[in-house]
Amino acid sequence: MTMQDEPVRRGVTILGSTGTIGVNTLDVLARHPQAYRVVALTANDNVERLAQQCRDFRPDYAVVVSADGAERLERELAAEGLPTRVLCGAEALVQVAALPETDYVMAGIVGAAGLMPTLAAARAGKRVMLANKEALVMSGQLFMDEIHASGAELLPIDSEHNAIFQCMPADFARGLDRVGVERILLTASGGPFRTLSPEALAGVTPEQACAHPNWVMGRKISVDSATMMNKGLEVIEACWLFGTGTERVEVVLHPQSVIHSMVSYSDGSVLAQLGNPDMRTPIAHALAWPERIASGVAPLDMVAIARLDFERPDLGRFPCLRLAYQAFQVGGTATAVLNAANEVAVAAFLDSRLAFTDIAKVIEHSLEQVSTGPASDLERVLKADEAARQVARERIAGIGGLRMGQAS
Repeated sequence: MTMQDEPVRRGVTILGSTGTIGVNTLDVLARHPQAYRVVALTANDNVERLAQQCRDFRPDYAVVVSADGAERLERELAAEGLPTRVLCGAEALVQVAALPETDYVMAGIVGAAGLMPTLAAARAGKRVMLANKEALVMSGQLFMDEIHASGAELLPIDSEHNAIFQCMPADFARGLDRVGVERILLTASGGPFRTLSPEALAGVTPEQACAHPNWVMGRKISVDSATMMNKGLEVIEACWLFGTGTERVEVVLHPQSVIHSMVSYSDGSVLAQLGNPDMRTPIAHALAWPERIASGVAPLDMVAIARLDFERPDLGRFPCLRLAYQAFQVGGTATAVLNAANEVAVAAFLDSRLAFTDIAKVIEHSLEQVSTGPASDLERVLKADEAARQVARERIAGIGGLRMGQAS
């Protein structure tokens, strides 16, 4: 074999490598060492897991958000003679997302913290493998404009959006009407509380909310799934990804999580993407697109599944889904407010400072109180984000004070 015959190894940066998406991405990459190499790994504060990932994959760079964490990681790697360069802070996340040696960026940082590095990857013309839906929810048109201006590739990683992408015609960007798409059917498991009585929802615990029946996810995303805010954010994400409005995106409860989403066409056809509930499938698809590679996911046994059920979501039981539809319809910075208030409310619930049913109340209050306007630049988006966080924190404190008064 000559040098010209050797396969090109694509450089991959993983934003959020110690989380569920990052761990699954590394699992897929490990199966194809001849095709990919890890350029950079980033983590929030899980230094121990990041250190082990550096031993296993020997990236050029590793980023930790805190200076203390970076110092610990640097000492550990230096003691073992590993060549990985350790960086810290938000600016370092942006730096590694745009490295010239990086071809693909897995955007796996949860929440608003992933916005700036994901935008940096888009501006740098990378293949952006988007698992951080909040970045697109917050910045919407700004994000899509960066993708188009730089010539970057945007591949969705959420199982639902990846399924829609696979079911869409290759030229869907011409406009859904022009390619005969009538509806996007976004499936949802319904989470752990799909059949729980509304009266019982107020007393559920963080542990119950994080016990998803089908998927293994982080705690924040698990709570979002339980409130169905995750599906609301996915509705907004689908609108931006596929250039449509909420009137064309329909949520369908499908508790088996086998059909990951569907696309309905004007000729009566409905195309669906099926598979076992394992994030390595969409990750492998995005890495190899337009080709296919092994993901390590077991084949789907349709006979063993035996049945597939569907139902419409109850917006009374899941008010967060209704609020997401409303925020997108308002437009501008309203979706940034929605996302920020949700992040604050979910954190309070996970800390046992807020009841499960109060999450939606905090979000609705924030949408009512925070002034919104055009999301014409990043500064406006970030100001709306911060204003919503402040209003949400004040509302949570007020709810807590009210409960203390009732208990006394």
